[in-house]
Amino acid sequence: MDGEVCRECGARATDTSHVIEENIVSALCYVLLGVTGVLFLYLEPYASNRRVRFHAFQSIFLNLVIIFFWLAISWGARSMALLISPMFLLACLILWLFLIWKAWQNQRVVLPVIGPMAEKQA
Repeated sequence: MDGEVCRECGARATDTSHVIEENIVSALCYVLLGVTGVLFLYLEPYASNRRVRFHAFQSIFLNLVIIFFWLAISWGARSMALLISPMFLLACLILWLFLIWKAWQNQRVVLPVIGPMAEKQA
């Protein structure tokens, strides 16, 4: 590269940098149940973006809470698990879709308890 222009192909340096928009990355943090949240915490330039970090941490914390409660329902209330578990998973699905939608629209939903924790980490 010669300054901002490549000598061989004439492309500008800004043409080669592919950055996904902030709202799309924020929504993607929720898509793979915390896995993408962890991924975007390590990928630059998203790792230094405060909004993306908030959604990544909230996604990770939310999925840990969901796993904990699902295990508690499965082990703790075995007789009621067949009734409670589908309702719990449906509520989780609705919350998951809601968070993806709000992040896509550049809106920040701070969940109780885990939201402030995510804000501190971001």
